Amino acid sequence: MRARLTDMASLARAEGSAIAAFTCYDFTTACAVVAAAETSNRPAVLLVSPSTAAAEDGLPLIRALRSLADHAAMPVSVQLDHATNAELIDAAVTAGADAVLADGSRKSEQENADFVARTRERLHRHPDVVIEAELGRIEGNEDIARPQQFGAMTEPERVASFLRRSGADLLAVSIGNVHGHYAGEVHLDWRRLSEIVETTSVPLVLHGASGLPSDAVERAIKHGICKININTELRRTVFDTLSDRVSRHRDHGLDLASLGRDWRSAVLHRAAAAMATLNPNGVSA
Repeated sequence: MRARLTDMASLARAEGSAIAAFTCYDFTTACAVVAAAETSNRPAVLLVSPSTAAAEDGLPLIRALRSLADHAAMPVSVQLDHATNAELIDAAVTAGADAVLADGSRKSEQENADFVARTRERLHRHPDVVIEAELGRIEGNEDIARPQQFGAMTEPERVASFLRRSGADLLAVSIGNVHGHYAGEVHLDWRRLSEIVETTSVPLVLHGASGLPSDAVERAIKHGICKININTELRRTVFDTLSDRVSRHRDHGLDLASLGRDWRSAVLHRAAAAMATLNPNGVSA
């Protein structure tokens, strides 16, 4: 069943858990994520990167994910992630995206807030679409995992003003998290996160959870994070599965049907494990 992302986030915060949001570059991965949600009795978000959405088959993929969410046994939302282009946002919402990260994080704070606010105004015909924003700057490439250092931190004293000007429904924070691999030991700024939580009731999002130790993820949830984005970890699972199958069957021919089943199974188990970590109290949705 499709569900509104803000409702999912509010429920997760109340039960002391976080929603798992997985980047899905293809329909097989998305099916595996939904199967993991149904197996785990947990909600999920199907993320679509801007490069995927802008590709020739990007909008058909969003329409397919919308149908997949409609028929899921658990609450599922489809979100366009890290979108900087207004036309792409409009097209993705028309195709069926339930939520959008209107990403102006590389602009000035005022330009960032204006970009998010304009997105909200432009989507007035879609009042149920949820708008996420990012304050601070989370480094790394959403589509290519490389070692990264953290970017500009979210300033707690700027949060309330930014949210008031932008009208964002969710806020992605930068507290030492990155997309891709962490360059060196991970040090998240817990004091900064606590100060951010004290300034707002808007649900908070943590990007770049792949590579974080499970105790850090659980601590982030206890500090108030209620949606966590996962990309690199799932993508590595897909590539490892493909590499293993190709190397084992190169001399015997490739069976695409069984390859798809192995791909789906590997992603399902990885996604289910992530959902368990994000649900430390063991609550069923």
